[in-house]
Amino acid sequence: MSDNAVLAIQRISDRIEISDAMCRYARGVDRGDWDALRSAYHSDAYDDHGEYKGGIDGLVEWLDLRFAGVDNSIHFLGNCLIEFAGPDVALVETYFASRRLRKPVAGEREDLGPQDQLCRQAWGRYVDRFERRDGEWKVAHRVVVVDAAFTSVAEGGMRSAPLTWGTRDKTDALYAAKQALFGASGG
Repeated sequence: MSDNAVLAIQRISDRIEISDAMCRYARGVDRGDWDALRSAYHSDAYDDHGEYKGGIDGLVEWLDLRFAGVDNSIHFLGNCLIEFAGPDVALVETYFASRRLRKPVAGEREDLGPQDQLCRQAWGRYVDRFERRDGEWKVAHRVVVVDAAFTSVAEGGMRSAPLTWGTRDKTDALYAAKQALFGASGG
């Protein structure tokens, strides 16, 4: 096999690993699974989330407080352009749309129906420096760029049967499926 073919195969593998790290981040935020989130970052990584700037332990604390009272959350990851700056460094720009529902608090209920919730949405991009260390691609530095953000009324957004609603903890259907497939190891 030629050196070019070997490099091409390595780059395909690198792209998949970087994409998987992005998905672990999204799952971690949406399920409140901080171990999954941490697995996407190097331990000394820096994250600039606008209101929060700092290390990963602080990010987890900030997100945990920010999502208190949030019924559900979803991050949709879109375009992901990976540009390699060397064998172990890449600039990664990933578009996102995030949405979360929460119950209105005192003072916000006026003019809302009993089944209404508030929906916070943001659209933007993660601008990341990924580094491969000890054979693993993870975020070393992140800047969250917000291109649009707003809160709107989600008419009838309150949870109701018979749907299977997502949860922000290990009671989510995902974890039962993981248990069934992988057992105690969790995959």
